[in-house]
Amino acid sequence: MARLARFTLSLALLFAGAASSAYAADVGLVEKKIFELPSYTTVGGKTIAPVRVGWESYGKLNDAKDNAILITHFFSGTSHAAGKYSESDPAPGYWNSIIGPGKAIDTNRWFVLSSDTLVNLNAYDPKVITTGPATINPTTGKPWGTEFPIVTIRDFVNVQKALLESLGIKKLHAVIGASMGALQALEWAASYPEMVNRVVPVIGAGWVDPFLVGWLDVWATPIRLDPNWNGGDYYGKTPPSAGLAAALKLVTLHARWIEWADKSFGRAWAEESKDPAASLAHRFKIEAALDAAGAARAKVADANHFLYLVKANQLFVAGGETIEKGLARIQAPVLLIAAKEDLIFFPQRIEETARLIGADGTPVEIVWLDGTDGHLDGITAIGQAAERLKAFLER
Repeated sequence: MARLARFTLSLALLFAGAASSAYAADVGLVEKKIFELPSYTTVGGKTIAPVRVGWESYGKLNDAKDNAILITHFFSGTSHAAGKYSESDPAPGYWNSIIGPGKAIDTNRWFVLSSDTLVNLNAYDPKVITTGPATINPTTGKPWGTEFPIVTIRDFVNVQKALLESLGIKKLHAVIGASMGALQALEWAASYPEMVNRVVPVIGAGWVDPFLVGWLDVWATPIRLDPNWNGGDYYGKTPPSAGLAAALKLVTLHARWIEWADKSFGRAWAEESKDPAASLAHRFKIEAALDAAGAARAKVADANHFLYLVKANQLFVAGGETIEKGLARIQAPVLLIAAKEDLIFFPQRIEETARLIGADGTPVEIVWLDGTDGHLDGITAIGQAAERLKAFLER
């Protein structure tokens, strides 16, 4: 069981945005900052006031303010892409292997910044700053709950744009992001093509297809079935922790691949003395690990935030138009980095995205990652693309 506990901790850290990597040549200690808008009007025309998100940066913004690279994070991630907040942190940010001095995203050259999204999943992580359903609505003095407006990937981008403008940044050298971060990168390129010089979507496509819309609904179902969810009205009451943990268990497994399960668990029992064939209560090791990982991740997450993120992803089509028109708006060169064994954004969707972006002559290329982690290869195996990424940014 000790090995299972260690595995569960490492899995939870990874999905919380702390993938293991060498700490040499790091960006050093990172400071979490706050950006606030007095008021923000969503794409749907609703007002949120105020809006606060956390952000961090690595490297230095030059005098011309033209060396900025924006990192956009994945569904369960945060702004913490590199470095550590303190020396005692168990692991650095999730892309520490490619962000830093001399690395693929070279902080000796580029000013790299990343921000927490609206409705960030990890609403109770003390290092996350986000506005969402768990935030107090100043009009009522109570948490917004499901009165919070529906937000989209474009809304995430619009808040990032306001952050950049507050820093005097009018153009981005590149936008780079994984999974939901890839959706944001493509939205940036389609909605604000004049502001983006290069785009690097990692393990993400130009739209969320119907199959993934259905999967996202499957992710959300345990929350809605938890009686403590109560239609989203649970603040100050017993939260839907069981439903949220089960939802995060689904996400954890869906983001992986069969080789990961084979190598990590095989058909081992959760407890050596308890044969799963002997009782319904006896379990396999993978079952116990996924339960523990879901429960660990749920401790800093909010159920309504999860549901709002699901909706934002389901609604995504780059540019907010038809798939073809939205992707045709992209003018900047695109480097798609994709995982061959991805069960969330299938390889054929990546290839279709490349074809539609390149239909009018926009330069686009794909780098395929080999690995055993499925969708998560976009984090754990990203080093395979480091040279191509570095060359793309410096071209």
